[in-house]
Amino acid sequence: MSENKLRIALVSCRVDAVPERQETRDALDQALVRWLAELGYQALLLPNALDISTLPSLVVQLKPALIVLSGGNDLGQHPSRDQTERALVDIARLQKLPLLAICRGMQLLAQCEGVALTTVAEHVTRRHMLSGLWQGDVNSYHQFTLTELPAHYQLLAQSPDDCIEAMRHQSLPWLALMWHPEREQPFCPLDLCRVQAVLQQDPK
Repeated sequence: MSENKLRIALVSCRVDAVPERQETRDALDQALVRWLAELGYQALLLPNALDISTLPSLVVQLKPALIVLSGGNDLGQHPSRDQTERALVDIARLQKLPLLAICRGMQLLAQCEGVALTTVAEHVTRRHMLSGLWQGDVNSYHQFTLTELPAHYQLLAQSPDDCIEAMRHQSLPWLALMWHPEREQPFCPLDLCRVQAVLQQDPK
C-alpha cells in the first residue's frame, strides 16, 4: 500500500516581543496547526528573521502545497513580518501556489493588491452573520477592514455592516477570510469544506 504524500503548509508566524528576556519570538497558535491538519496539511512554521532573498529557493526546495498568511499583529507593527509575508505573496503568485490568508493575512493581501484599510468598530471579540455567496455565523477579532474589493477578486461574504469578510482570487487558488476558523471549537465543518474547495482548484 502506498503512503499518502505529505502536504506541507508553509505558515507565517506572528511576532511577540518579550522585553524582560530581551527576545523577539516568532509564534503560532497551536489551534491553527490542528486546523490545518484537519484540512490534510502538515504545518511548517516560517521564521520572520530569514534573509528574504533566500525565500524563493527555500520554497522551491520545500515544495509546499499551501502558503498560509496567519493572523495576529497589526500591519506595520513588525516590519520583518510584513516583508516576509509580502515575499510569500510574490512567490505564491509566481509559482501559482495555493494561498490562504486569515484576518491580518487578508489585510496584507489587500495591501499587496493596492487596497487601503480603514478602522472598523465592534469587530473585536464579537460574532456576526455573513451574507452573500457564503452565509453563516462567524467570530470576529479585527479592528481594520478593506475599503474596497481588490481587482481580480470575487466577493464571497460580508458582515452586516458591509465589511468584506471573505474573498477569492478569480484565477488563482487563493482565499482570504477575515474570521479565524481555527478558533472555532469544535472546528466548523462548513469552514473546512469551503476552504478545501477553493484551495484545490487548479490555477487558470
